[in-house]
Amino acid sequence: MRLHKEVDHEKIETICQEFTGPLYQRPPLRSSVKRRLRIRRVYYTNVLEILGKDVLIRVGCEAGFYMRKLVHDIGEVLGTGAHMLELRRTRAGPFKEDDTLVTLLEVNDAYHYWKEDGKEQYLRKVIQPVEEGLVHLPKLVIRDSAVDAICHGAKLTAPGVLKLSDNIKPGGTVAIFTQKGEAIGIAEATMLSKEILEIDHGIVANTKKVIMPRSTYPEWKSFKQ
Repeated sequence: MRLHKEVDHEKIETICQEFTGPLYQRPPLRSSVKRRLRIRRVYYTNVLEILGKDVLIRVGCEAGFYMRKLVHDIGEVLGTGAHMLELRRTRAGPFKEDDTLVTLLEVNDAYHYWKEDGKEQYLRKVIQPVEEGLVHLPKLVIRDSAVDAICHGAKLTAPGVLKLSDNIKPGGTVAIFTQKGEAIGIAEATMLSKEILEIDHGIVANTKKVIMPRSTYPEWKSFKQ
């Protein structure tokens, strides 16, 4: 963030701390979405370094939050004005800046090694299983007999659940897995973890996104017969 005037360091840190929690935002003029007022949550706004008018801050926020709007608003509160000088995304969901990151050139090379020489090891290194993108979500492990029903978009009922995380909440997003750890889909929970454990019938999650192709497991109709 570049301030348009220098400001006392303590004041900058104090004001930045105020920009946490649920915040109202209207997307800027140059954006890909409609400019309607919306709420996005900011988990932390930490000042890492201040050098003259330049302020390095680390922000943890909900998806769809506009950083340049945050910088503009901080500048307004400080009374100096401010604009975003540089933006670096250090994390998205469970993915961070670590040894799993690869360049597009590495992806291209891995593809050609596989296509031309039949070597899969490089491709397996640069492309992670879809399950890696769901590790941050609460989990529901279901019976094999319920898998294909979910693949057809059915709602998940209590009898189909074998195991679950202890942090599931109504309205929260959950990942549905097979007993082998294969991702089936993503759903919205209808009750708490402890409530799911206590009931023997009823809908526990509404399927929102199916990942596994249909008929990967035996068709659910065959289990009825």
